[in-house]
Amino acid sequence: MKKRLISANASEILAMTAAELKQSIKASEGRVILSENVAGREPYIGDITNAEIARSFGADLILLNGVDVLAPQIAGLENEEGSFVEALHRLVGRPIGVNLEPVDNSANMAEERLVISTGRQANLETIQEIERLGLDFVCLTGNPGTGVTNEQIQKTIQLTKEHFSGLIIAGKMHGAGVDEPVSDADVVKGFIDSGADIILVPAVGTVPGFDDEELKKIVKSAHQHGALVLSAIGTSQESSDEDTVKQIAIRNKVCGVDIQHIGDAGYAGLAPVENIFAMSKAIRGIRHTVSMVARSINR
Repeated sequence: MKKRLISANASEILAMTAAELKQSIKASEGRVILSENVAGREPYIGDITNAEIARSFGADLILLNGVDVLAPQIAGLENEEGSFVEALHRLVGRPIGVNLEPVDNSANMAEERLVISTGRQANLETIQEIERLGLDFVCLTGNPGTGVTNEQIQKTIQLTKEHFSGLIIAGKMHGAGVDEPVSDADVVKGFIDSGADIILVPAVGTVPGFDDEELKKIVKSAHQHGALVLSAIGTSQESSDEDTVKQIAIRNKVCGVDIQHIGDAGYAGLAPVENIFAMSKAIRGIRHTVSMVARSINR
C-alpha cells in the first residue's frame, strides 16, 4: 500500500503506477491540489518554469495547458536535456499531465470556434505520443471556444484507455464554446463506463446553475463506481481575491471532491501564487501545506 499523496516524498510519488497514484489521491481525503499552467507562455519568473512555482506554493499535481505534444515548447526548459516530462519530473518531483482536446467538428457552437493544432487535439497520434513521453495523466477537456463536446470526450476516453497507461481525467470545466450542459449525471456515467479514472466537473461557484446538490450527486455516483472527482476553477476566478478562492475550495470539499483544480488565468499563465497557497491552507491547513512546500524533491 502506497502512502497518501500529501505525505509522500518525490521519489515515492514518481515510482507510483497509475493505480497506486489514484489510491494515494483517494487516501488524501480531499486534500490534493492540481495546478494548471499555460506551458508555452513566458513564466512568472523568467528562468524557471511555472510548474516549479506552482509546486513551491502547494500544488501536488501539475497540468500543462496549450502543449502541442508533437512539437512541445515549455518555457523555462530551453536549456534542459531530454524530454520535457523527464525534465519536469527531475525539477518538480510531482506527477505531470497535459490537456488533450477532443474537438468535435460537428458541435453546435455558442461562440466563434478557435482552431487549435493537431498536436493539442486528442487523437491516436497524440495519445500514443503521451504514452511514449511517460506522462502520468491526461486531461480530456476543452479550452474556451475549441468545440469540445461531452459526446466526443466519451468516445476519446475509450481510445485513450487502449493506448495510454496513465490516469485519465475527463470532463468540462466550462462550455468550451459549445451549446450544451457542461455536466450532468448521465454524462458522468458515460465517462465512467468508458474508462475514466477521474471525473472533471466545474467547481461550485464557477459555472452558473451548477450547485452543491448537483455536485454531491455526481461525487456519490462516481465514488460508487470507483472513480474520483476533480472540481475545476476554469472561469478565470483563479485570479480572484484569496477569500473567493477559499470559499470555493471549502464548498467543494464539503461536496466530497478528491482533487481541487486551480486554473491558469493569472499573470504569465499561472494562478496567482498566493491563491494556490490560500487554497492549500483552506483545504488541508498549514501543517500539510508546509509539509508539501518544504519537503525536498531530493527525498
